[in-house]
Amino acid sequence: MASGREKAYAYLKETVLTDPAMQGEFLSEQDIADRIGVSRTPIREALLLLAAEDLVELVPKRGARVAPLSGREISELMELRGIVERYAAEQVLTSGRTPVRELTELLDRQVGLSGPEQAKEFIEVDHLFHSTLVSAVGNALLDRHYDGLRSRQVRAGVVALYNQQGRQEAVLHEHQAIVDALAAGDAAAACRAIDDHLGSTLKVLLTG
Repeated sequence: MASGREKAYAYLKETVLTDPAMQGEFLSEQDIADRIGVSRTPIREALLLLAAEDLVELVPKRGARVAPLSGREISELMELRGIVERYAAEQVLTSGRTPVRELTELLDRQVGLSGPEQAKEFIEVDHLFHSTLVSAVGNALLDRHYDGLRSRQVRAGVVALYNQQGRQEAVLHEHQAIVDALAAGDAAAACRAIDDHLGSTLKVLLTG
């Protein structure tokens, strides 16, 4: 059974930090404690953990503030994702472990999540789409490294959807291009499709 701190940490990271309305806002420890049914002590402990990950900032006499993703952080996130995902595409094609069926199923799930009220779930599946490609490489250390980007990746994705109308449809087309290139066994085309996808997401985030 999860401890109060673990429960608070998971709730803050998965629900509060990924809410576009909360970016840059101060958090009420009591409100969060009431919402998840724990005392304020585990909330404080969870906030300290998140502060150590630079996901919240602790402001003296004000409390914890959701740290908005900076332009530099967004650019570095996309750069790092590009390095990992291009490598993954090349490796799975070389080894013959290309997860085309799994990626197609996840893309089909995303197609059914088209409304703004489903943006969070859309981005959760989006992350799963990319992590499935990375996991197919079969490198556990790479998986853990990539999963460490998850919170920022989901936050950036949700914000991108809110920044540009029609972004969900664009993401579906970009994901389809990645799947098509992998299915064709074309590593260069897969890497271009990944770059195009990450580049368009970066543009939306920096200009939104």
